[in-house]
Amino acid sequence: ERIIDKGDIVNARLYTLLTTYEQMAAKRGDVDKVENYYTIGGQLLYILLMFGALYAFLYFFRRDYYLSRNVLLMLMLVITVFTLFAFGMSKAFTSGLYVAPFALIPIVLVVFLDSRTAFFSHMVTVLLSTLVSSFPLEFIFVQFLAGVTAIVSIKELSRRSQLIQSALLVFVAYAVSYTAIELLHNSSTSALQPRMFGYFAVNAVFISFAYVAIFVIEKLFGFTSRVTLVELSDINNPVLRELSEECPGTFQHSMAVSNLASAAAHRIGANVQLVRAGALYHDIGKIDNPAFFTENQHGVNPHDTLNPMQSAGIIIRHVADGLKKAEKAKLPSVIRDFISQHHGRGKAKYFFTMYCRQNPDGKADAEAFTYPGPNPQTREASLLMMADTVEAASRSMPDHSQDAIRALVNRLIDTQVAEGLHNDSPLSFRDIRDIKECFISRLRSMYHARVSYPAEIKKPAQPDNENQPDNADATVKQ
Repeated sequence: ERIIDKGDIVNARLYTLLTTYEQMAAKRGDVDKVENYYTIGGQLLYILLMFGALYAFLYFFRRDYYLSRNVLLMLMLVITVFTLFAFGMSKAFTSGLYVAPFALIPIVLVVFLDSRTAFFSHMVTVLLSTLVSSFPLEFIFVQFLAGVTAIVSIKELSRRSQLIQSALLVFVAYAVSYTAIELLHNSSTSALQPRMFGYFAVNAVFISFAYVAIFVIEKLFGFTSRVTLVELSDINNPVLRELSEECPGTFQHSMAVSNLASAAAHRIGANVQLVRAGALYHDIGKIDNPAFFTENQHGVNPHDTLNPMQSAGIIIRHVADGLKKAEKAKLPSVIRDFISQHHGRGKAKYFFTMYCRQNPDGKADAEAFTYPGPNPQTREASLLMMADTVEAASRSMPDHSQDAIRALVNRLIDTQVAEGLHNDSPLSFRDIRDIKECFISRLRSMYHARVSYPAEIKKPAQPDNENQPDNADATVKQ
């Protein structure tokens, strides 16, 4: 109803009406504010529950990620950035939520973490984004299929072309799931909107640029992706090229160790690409003094002029020299760990034994013959230590029969375990058993017997008939 017009004189009655209206408006505003507070409170509780579920998952199932500050910070950053981007897209235009490349999350995370964590983080981001979705259930269904497709298609990212393939598969997953929902609700294809397919295409283009996101995260948090490990495994890398030129014997040893360790890593489910790269770089410290290592010697042994303690110092120093070279070449920390841990706190046993023989009455300082360590901290580092020792020892075997190889592998690995060199590694007894069997099989293949080829039988030289006189001509001449 009309209360007062412009220019009217306010009398006692109008004043009472205006006062009453003011009170009613204030009361209605208070109710709206209370309802708004409840809505905000519910949204905050929803967000807290989502992040709480993520933290609970990491705490119970991936404790190593939970204890890593960098991993938690990366997860929070990725989830927050993508959620805010999705909110912005939804406010910008209708159905803009489908432009946000949610499938980029599992692709990026599976490169650095594992598929379970990547999928769980993806679903947390999707559920948070349903706060601004007009059709939450349909949105969750579409993003669920897209995330699963992304994880399955990417598996182990080693080539940039895989991102293009993954983006195309995600686009197909989006298109098929959207079509299924529309057919389910409308029983007709007439409800399909072409602009939605355009949104999915834009989404796929964003996903194809995941390599940029991976590079940025790698530099921000100090992670090492599989793509970087593949690049480091290229033997044309300057450090590896220098190793092959200065220490050809060590380079061949590193290649053999890499093949041996990566085969065992595949057998026990360890990170194959990490082991392969670490094995190639573990002995780069030998570049400074190649002649002091057996595999690079050609008849002359410089250790003949040194006492065992001096020789041990030179041999042990290749670990520190390798770390300096790795730092200069800006190799990732995971590669430097292989350099420092591939001997652990083991001893240079040959020179330690020689010293003890030369000084039977004196006390040997074991620490002078001990590598600085630390002992292997990961399954991959333990694998490298085993492969390094076994491959080097197998070269000096006079007999490469199956029984001799089995005895060598069992003796060397059991000795390392007995000395406690693998106590800090999460290797299981089953892993060690599988590693032994893999090493034995591989070494048998490397030292297999070859068929002795028979010497070629040479035919006697035929006489040159062209230069010999015919019998008839010879008779006539006689």
